[in-house]
Order: sequence, then C-alpha cells, then structure tokens
Amino acid sequence: MTTQTSTQTQKNYFNLHTTGFGYLNDIRLVEPKKGNPFYACRVAALVGESGSPEYRYFDMNVIGKETETLIKKCQEAVEAKKKVLISFVMSDLWVDTFTYTADSKYHKKGDTGVTLKGRLIRIKMIKIDGEVKYQESKKQDEVDA
Repeated sequence: MTTQTSTQTQKNYFNLHTTGFGYLNDIRLVEPKKGNPFYACRVAALVGESGSPEYRYFDMNVIGKETETLIKKCQEAVEAKKKVLISFVMSDLWVDTFTYTADSKYHKKGDTGVTLKGRLIRIKMIKIDGEVKYQESKKQDEVDA
C-alpha cells in the first residue's frame, strides 16, 4: 500500500496598513508602457489637532474593483475643486525619490525630492463639500468586537 502526501506551500505575508482621513486630489489613469492601466490618486492626510491640522501627502495606486469604482465616482468632484474628504486604508507604504526638472519657490532644478507612496486598498467614507456620499457598512467581525 502506498500513501501519497500532498503538501501545499502556503504563502504568508506581513501587511502594513495605515488608516486615516484626508482630502482626495489628482485622480488619474496611469497607462504604463508595460503592464495594465491603473488608477492613482494623491491624498492629503490630516494629522494633528483638529482645529489646525497639518497634512501628509501620499501618492497611491488604487487597488481593487470596489475601491476603483468609488475613486472614479469622486473624479468629477475633484476636478471641480470640491472638497472630497475620505476615510481610507493604505497598505505597503514606501518612499520614492525623483529629481526636480525646474526651479520653484522651494527647490532648484536638479534637487532630489521624496514622495511617500502606497496602495489605496479601502475607502470607508466619502464626504463631498461636507455631505456624506458613501459610508461603508460594518462587517460582522467589526460589529461583534
């Protein structure tokens, strides 16, 4: 009698998730030379005291169909310069460097700049000009907690 044992290798990951509130900007479709097109956006995340917050800027790739659908629904409001506030979950924060191509008030041409990047994996809430347009429903495990 022969017994065959099948072992499947299961991949495990460490996930870094950052949650916050921020203003949505610069929604765009990125069409790389190699690979599939994807949506990206910039979020000015709020930090500090609510009466006088500071901002941290994140450039994010939009991940997942539901998140992409919600971002596309906000595009018209963002282009119309309305205040679009979101509650978001970002994963896999990383730093990217670039070189400034022109002089500005704060940098000279040739200076190195830094951008914080991540993946926008979930939107929990959307407000446009103070009016709630989307509110994620609670998942059962969040209700039980």
